[in-house]
Amino acid sequence: MGTSYLWVKAFHIVFVASWFAGLFYLPRIFVNLAMVAPDSHAERERLLLMARKLYRFANVLMVVALVLGLVLWLGYGVGLGKEYGWMHAKLLLVVAVIGYQHLCRRLLRDFEQLANRRSHKWYRVFNEVTVLLFIAIVVLVVVKPF
Repeated sequence: MGTSYLWVKAFHIVFVASWFAGLFYLPRIFVNLAMVAPDSHAERERLLLMARKLYRFANVLMVVALVLGLVLWLGYGVGLGKEYGWMHAKLLLVVAVIGYQHLCRRLLRDFEQLANRRSHKWYRVFNEVTVLLFIAIVVLVVVKPF
């Protein structure tokens, strides 16, 4: 496929890993926000600022990762054909990750509007969802089980 394919693939991996790093950390900020004492306005604002910046940065990383993934898929034909059932499963999980990120935005708005109703324990569990999605996607891409 050539050198350009390898460059696109390498940068796709870098941006996917970076995107997930943001998604691993953002719910950790939510855990901390859920634990902030009601009278601790400075701490709450600091955490909200961090969460907003991380969310925006993760969005940029997501867009670049998706564009590079589309180039691999449609430009280089990676995962096209009947023998690539793993790609359909991977794409379904990518849609789930995008949905997860949008849910993070809604949860961030809840914190901004003082409308959070979830405990820090709930956010700890929520935080693990991205780990499971990341593992599943990597296994599908590397092992190609079907």
